[in-house]
Amino acid sequence: MNHYNALDISLDDRGVAHVKLNQPEKRNALSSLMIEELTDMAESVGNDEAMRAVVLSGSGKVFCAGGDLNWMKEQINADREQRMREARKLAFMLKALNELPKPLIGQIHGGAFGGGVGLACVCDVAIADNSTKFGLTETKLGLIPATIGPYVLARMGESNARRVLMSARIFDAPEAQTLGVIAKAVNSDALEASVEAEIVPYLSTAPKAVAAAKALTRALGPRIDDEVIDDTIRRLADTWEGEEAAHGIESFLTRTPAQWA
Repeated sequence: MNHYNALDISLDDRGVAHVKLNQPEKRNALSSLMIEELTDMAESVGNDEAMRAVVLSGSGKVFCAGGDLNWMKEQINADREQRMREARKLAFMLKALNELPKPLIGQIHGGAFGGGVGLACVCDVAIADNSTKFGLTETKLGLIPATIGPYVLARMGESNARRVLMSARIFDAPEAQTLGVIAKAVNSDALEASVEAEIVPYLSTAPKAVAAAKALTRALGPRIDDEVIDDTIRRLADTWEGEEAAHGIESFLTRTPAQWA
């Protein structure tokens, strides 16, 4: 396993990889480094025949707060090509996790916002602490949840997604379960045991058959191919170039109310 700076990875003797987003001082926001390391981890674990399952969690108080603040600052002065390039890195990190040939189990706590919801939605099953808050907050910034969109829609379905994709409202873990983002909401003292209960059945299954079954479900599910991903990247780039995004991001960074608030 490679050395990582934004991730903390431990392997147990059963072949279970525990992958923890490990930048708690940034509330595990998705920085360029974390995106790069998650992509690399997915390839490394995916190619390791000894790995039976992966648990994805976050250190500190929040699972993942969404986009990294420094990344957002860089996008303000970036041109369209650079913005699309950065969005593509995020999109293909999510694709790598979504197609990981191992079961991916999310252990969610504290908060999952924006890209954090995207991470929950690429897990095969996600379980959250009852007190966890969720939100697709991009429209507050004049942006859209574009690159995570295919995975959110695949998990929620269009009807449920329309309840939370546009309003940017915060919702709790029980509603996240109703929407399909997570499979179960449990008390904090039961979270680890609930995740372990999801791991155990895989230890009695044939690893290649599990990988093939996951690939089958992906093939039969909603289309998320390069064409779809490219379309989401273009839509995000278009939104970044609008007046609302410029104002919304500036208001967020300066902690001043946006004109539409």
